[in-house]
This record gives sequence, C-alpha cells and structure tokens, in this order.
Amino acid sequence: MRRFAALGRVLRLFLAERRGLLLAGAALAAVTALAGVALLALSGWFITATALAGLTLAGALAFDVFQPGAGIRFLAILRTGARYGERVTSHDATLGLLAALRERLFRGYAVPALGQGLERRPARLLFRLTADVDALDSVYLRLLLPGAAAAATALLAGAGLALLDPRLGAALAGLLLAAGLGLPLWLARAAERSARRRAAALEALRARTVDLVAGQVALLMAGRLGAQLAAAEEAEARLAEAEDALHRLETLAGLGFGAAAALLLAGAALAVAGLAEQGALSAPQAALVMMVALAALEPFAALRRGAVELGRSARAAARLTPALDPPPAPVIAAPPAGLALRLRGVTFRHEGAAAALFRGFDLEVAQGERVAVIGASGAGKSSLLALLTGEARPEAGEIAALPRAVLSQRVALFQDSLRGNLLLARPDADDARLWRALEEAGLAEVVRALPGGLDAPLGEGGAGLSAGEARRLALARLLLRDAPLWLLDEPTEALDDENARRILTRINAQDRRTTIFTIAHLRREAEGADRLLRLGQGRILGEWRRGEAGFAAALDALRPG
Repeated sequence: MRRFAALGRVLRLFLAERRGLLLAGAALAAVTALAGVALLALSGWFITATALAGLTLAGALAFDVFQPGAGIRFLAILRTGARYGERVTSHDATLGLLAALRERLFRGYAVPALGQGLERRPARLLFRLTADVDALDSVYLRLLLPGAAAAATALLAGAGLALLDPRLGAALAGLLLAAGLGLPLWLARAAERSARRRAAALEALRARTVDLVAGQVALLMAGRLGAQLAAAEEAEARLAEAEDALHRLETLAGLGFGAAAALLLAGAALAVAGLAEQGALSAPQAALVMMVALAALEPFAALRRGAVELGRSARAAARLTPALDPPPAPVIAAPPAGLALRLRGVTFRHEGAAAALFRGFDLEVAQGERVAVIGASGAGKSSLLALLTGEARPEAGEIAALPRAVLSQRVALFQDSLRGNLLLARPDADDARLWRALEEAGLAEVVRALPGGLDAPLGEGGAGLSAGEARRLALARLLLRDAPLWLLDEPTEALDDENARRILTRINAQDRRTTIFTIAHLRREAEGADRLLRLGQGRILGEWRRGEAGFAAALDALRPG
C-alpha cells in the first residue's frame, strides 16, 4: 500500500507539471479508439446495407453510397490524425516530465542525508536515475492513457448502442468495463511479486557486474573472481526466472482477453438475433452491433503491459519519493564574536543506531586557533566533521560556525580541465588568482609542464595527476575559497613524507585570520596545533594546550608520519 501511495505522489507531481498535455494526450487516445470502433461499425453497416440494397434494382438505385463512404473516409483520417497527435502529445509530455523528474532527483540527492548513502553505492544511484525513472513512464503511457481511452470507448459505445436498444447498450458497456478492467486488475495483482523480484534481480545484476569489472584485480588476487562471476550469474538467473513468470502471466491475460472477446461476441450475436426476430433491429444495424462488440474490447488489451509493470513502477516510485521531498539541509548559524565555531548541547546518532554517538556535546574554538582532534577509530571524529560541514543533522542542539572550506581524506576532482576544477572554489577568479593559488600550493611548476597548462584536461576522479598532486590541487582550491575556517580531515593520509610536509607547510603558513580545525591520525598533522582534543565514545576525554603537561605525550601517542 505504501508503494502505491508513493505512485500517487508521483502522479500528482506529473499532473502539476504537465496537466494540459497529459489530458490532451488522453483525449486524443480516446478519439483514436472511438474512431477505430466507429470505423469498423460503420463499415459493417455499410457493407451489409449495400449488399441488401443490391438485391433489387430499385434498392440499388435508391441507396446513397456517398454519405456512408464520406463518413468512413472521415473516420479513417480522424483515426490517423488523432493517433499521430496522441503519440506526439503524450510522448512529449512524458519525456518532458521524466527530464524534470531527473532534475528534481539530482537536487534531492545533492542533500547530504540522501546523497551519502548512494555515494557508497554508485550502481544503485545509476539504477535510480535510469531504470527507476524509466519505469514511471509506463504508468501514463501504458496504463492511464489506454485505460482512459478504453473506458471512454466502452461508455460511448454503450451510449451509442443504447439509441438502438437501452438494454443492449447498458449490457455491452457493463460487460466491457467488467472484463476490460477486471483482467488488468487481476494481472497487476498477480504480477506484483514477480515484478518486484525482476526489479530487485536487475539491480543486483547491475551492482554485481559493476563490482566484477571495477574490482577485477582485487577479486583475482583474493581468489574470488569466480565467486563474484557466479554471483552475477545467479542474479541473471533470478532475473530470467522473474521475466518468465511475467511473460506467462501476460500470456494468460491475453488468453483471458481472447476468451472475453469471444464471449462478448457470442452474447452480442444472441442479443442481436433476439432483437432482429422481434423486428427491433434491421440487418445493417445488427451488423453494426456485431462490429462494435468485436472492436470495443480491443483498447482494453493495451492495458496488459502496463498492468504487468505496475508493481515495478510502484516500487520505483517508493524508492524515488524520498528524493522528491528531501529534508532541508541543516542550518549552521554564525557563531558569537571571537569564535570560529561552537557546538552547544549537540545530540547525534547514526541512522539505525540504537544509542546516540554524541549527547549534549559542547565545543568552542576561537578565531585564529589551531585545533587538532585525535582519538581511536570510531571515536566520532568523522561524525563531528560531518556535523560541522552540514553533511549530518543533529537531533538536538546548536551548531554555529564561520564560512568553511574543507580538505577531506578523499580528494573530489572532476572530469574537467584544471581550470574548471579550481573555479569550483571561486567561479570569478581570473588566471592570475588561479596561478597564485597554485604557487602557494606548490603545484604551479607541475601545471606549467602539462600540455595546455590551466586548460589541461583531467580524467574521471582527477586521473592524470598523482595522489600528491591531486591533494595539492585540492589545497589550491582551499586557498582560493579564502574561508575563515578550514576543516581538514586527515589531510596527509596515504601521502609520502615529502608531499605531506609540503602540504602541511602551506597549511601552517596561514596567518591567524584563518582558523584551522584538523582531524588527525598522524603526529605530523597535529604538530602545528595550539590545542589537542582527544575524542572517545562521543565525548572529549582529554584536552591539552601547547606547553601544558600532557601535550607532548598526546602527540607521542599518535602514529608517526
């Protein structure tokens, strides 16, 4: 039920965005279906009436072939034009809606609360933005659109036949709606489980294939390449099994529509025979009724594919809805005068955790101060930094900080030019400012040696630069940002001593207008601090200022580097 509620949320979004085009598409689809039924019915009437008129010379001379012929040509042209207009209108509306939906999803997944989870699973993010979004187009194109057209056809066909006999029209409309809507509803319910299994198997297959390709060397060295390949094949087997089940159900639904059409036609024949015997219907009118009964169920058959995919669409909507209304980013206010950051009474727990990591946590850092936070893995250092950057939201308490710039463990570089990667920090920076930042970061000579200089292209993830060069490029970006508060997360982790010392020299050379808050595992990262804070179990277990007893011992306890 929750999945279908999410589907309703997506449909309301669709209507809010392109209501006019969606309704126009539905109207044109109804006109197409009705024109097709009317064309067949009029043709049946015309052929029968012509045959009867030709039995006598007087009848042949008196029979007007021009008006029915004109009607047939008009209906044929109307059906073709409406079909073309429906395709153009409905597909334009749907493609535009899906493009707008992807834009909203991009904005939603940019919120840290949602983006961080998907960042760790890029295959899942890709699946959300492609397969899950594409699954929603069938709701309109294969379910709502043909459903509206089919229902309109049944009602108007029944109303038309009611002019000949009210009982006949009501019976035909009732049977059409019962069979035409009942079979797709049964199919949607029967196929829901297999549709969900198919979606899950497809996502697992994509994720395992990505892992197989990206981690091929590691898997080979660990002797797990065969196991990963077997896991991918197992997901493919589950996908094939689910698809076979859906195909069988769709085939059964097709047989059901065939049986319903046969029964409807037989019932119409019996009704027509009875009415003709009573003199209530002429032979051409009887042919018209039979042609309506033959054609009126056909629009409902188009619902089969949409009914099969309804479970998949509902599952996709349930997974996408959180990103359509993401939680607002945490608000970090400005701290009181003289402070660079302040946390007061902060309570924070990781999603799904039974206990809070921080409870009533307090911390103040003065402007211009150098603070290093140390502690064992799991002490809460990265969570503290996430709170300060706005990537994590506290349950309670107040966080205030000056404008921040971040240098994290993992350097985020993009497939763009060096210039493009630098301009992320300051879009209005000119070349002179960019070169000055590169000089201060110790990277200018490296960039000058590259073909294209500032316009040298970088590959995905900054490919083309070494780890040390990538870290220095991130430092240049930090310098360009010119923020009064620097948040550094193990800035020299995995770097050789030469590159590490070069980066730390640039960091420590900043004047006292810049506050530096560092998460440190290595001694070299904490040596320049004015104050050391030892964090453990979400609490400050120890605090030492430079020159105080215990400061040197706390440094000595860190891993050398």
